[in-house]
Amino acid sequence: MTLPDHHLTQGERRIRAFNPHWKRLIGPFAALVLIVIASGVAIYFVPGDWQYSTYGRIAIGIVAILLLTIWSFIPYLQWKNTGYVLTTHRFTISTGVLNKSTDEIPLTKVNSVSSDQSFAERILGCGTLTVESASDQGQLALRDIPQIQDVRADLFRAVEDVSDGEVDGK
Repeated sequence: MTLPDHHLTQGERRIRAFNPHWKRLIGPFAALVLIVIASGVAIYFVPGDWQYSTYGRIAIGIVAILLLTIWSFIPYLQWKNTGYVLTTHRFTISTGVLNKSTDEIPLTKVNSVSSDQSFAERILGCGTLTVESASDQGQLALRDIPQIQDVRADLFRAVEDVSDGEVDGK
């Protein structure tokens, strides 16, 4: 996903790789539907006998494409290009579409792992994962993590295995 296998160190294995929860796409999808409907209605109601009707329809189409790009396509690309990878040695957070930013937290530096879920997030199975580390970042809150309880348990288990010295690259 965001961390190719050839970037893993010797004995390191991928435990879990995922994107943020799909709920981040609800707003962009709603924008897509509304823009398509609104532009279709606007194009339909441009008077056919108007001297500039062709230009009006083209203008509506250009504005619709611009709005779709800003409110739907770019958020989708941001969601798709945000990835989390948990390995036996580190937790990697990768973001960015054109410019890539990658943060890695060595599991040996993780002090605590906690999760928080609202009622709606419990229904959807996502939440906020908070990782406290002894690095520069300190406390890192990751929102909209899917299957939050499983991710938290995997991360906690990996931290415990590292602290117990049980990492052997199984």
